[in-house]
Amino acid sequence: MEFLTPQPNHSSTNTVTTTATPPSAPTSRYENQKRRDWNTFCQYLRNHRPPLSPSLCGGPHVLEFLRYLDQFGKTKVHHQTCPYFGMPNPPSPCPCPLRQAWGSLDALIGRLRAAYEEHGGKPETNPFGARTIRVFLREVRDFQAKSRGISYEKKRKRPKQKVLPLQPHV
Repeated sequence: MEFLTPQPNHSSTNTVTTTATPPSAPTSRYENQKRRDWNTFCQYLRNHRPPLSPSLCGGPHVLEFLRYLDQFGKTKVHHQTCPYFGMPNPPSPCPCPLRQAWGSLDALIGRLRAAYEEHGGKPETNPFGARTIRVFLREVRDFQAKSRGISYEKKRKRPKQKVLPLQPHV
C-alpha cells in the first residue's frame, strides 16, 4: 500500500510545486484542517521509535497519538478526587490537568479517518475506525461529562402536546 506524504523541498533554488487542487479552486476550512491533521499524524509517526508508516499503524498507535495530544488541550478535566469533580462551574481554580475536549478528539478522528482513505488506505484497515478508538472516545466523553457534572444521556423525544382552545369562563 502506497501512502502519499508531503516531503520537504530542500532545494536551494526557487521551485514551484503543484498540488492536486487547482490554484483557482478555494479549499475549504475542513480540507485545510484535514491536511494539517494528516501531516501532524504523519510527523508523529516519523518521530515514533521505531518510525512507522501509516500502512503499519494500528489502533494502539492512534490511541498513543491521542494521549500525546492531551498535553496541548485547553479543557479542564477534574480528577475524581478533586473537590470540584462533577461541578459545572467550580468556584475557584484547581490543579487538575487541561486535556483535549472530547468533541475536538471526535472531530479529529473523523478527519483523520477520511484522510487515511484519501491517501491510499483501505476502509477495512483504517486504524481510525477501529473499535478501540470508538470505545476510547466514548470513555473520554463519559468521563469528561461526569467531571463537569453534565449528562450526555440521550434525550427521548417527547410527543407533541395538543393545545386545546381556550374555553370562555361562564
